[in-house]
Amino acid sequence: MDTIRDADDDLEAGRKAQDAERQARWEAQERAASAATRDIADVPAVEVITTASVHLMSAAAVKVGLADDPSAQTDLDEARKLINALAGLITAGAPEISDMHARSLRDGLRSLQLAFREASVIPDALGKGPGEKWTGPVN
Repeated sequence: MDTIRDADDDLEAGRKAQDAERQARWEAQERAASAATRDIADVPAVEVITTASVHLMSAAAVKVGLADDPSAQTDLDEARKLINALAGLITAGAPEISDMHARSLRDGLRSLQLAFREASVIPDALGKGPGEKWTGPVN
């Protein structure tokens, strides 16, 4: 009977040790995440605009077929939406960010617009492609 009680006590002690260890790991991860997280108030607007632009650009590139598996990932309807949003953001944000930032974003946008035109079976009329409402005709 004592051996059963001892075994139960050992099991309980093991569970408590595991729980304490798990709690300590969780607290350490929380501290690391808090230290790594930046407060949005500390992020400059230029960084927010360029980061959002890069995300839109990356997603559009995949949807245009410039990724690992174009046959499965190409979706020109989705690409059109992303390129339109990107063009609007870059056009509206360009006066607020330096020319240094805006120039590289415009180059990336233009490359996407040309890739979209190339990927289209039925090309849009000049000036009617994605984002061209904001950037003007791209050819």
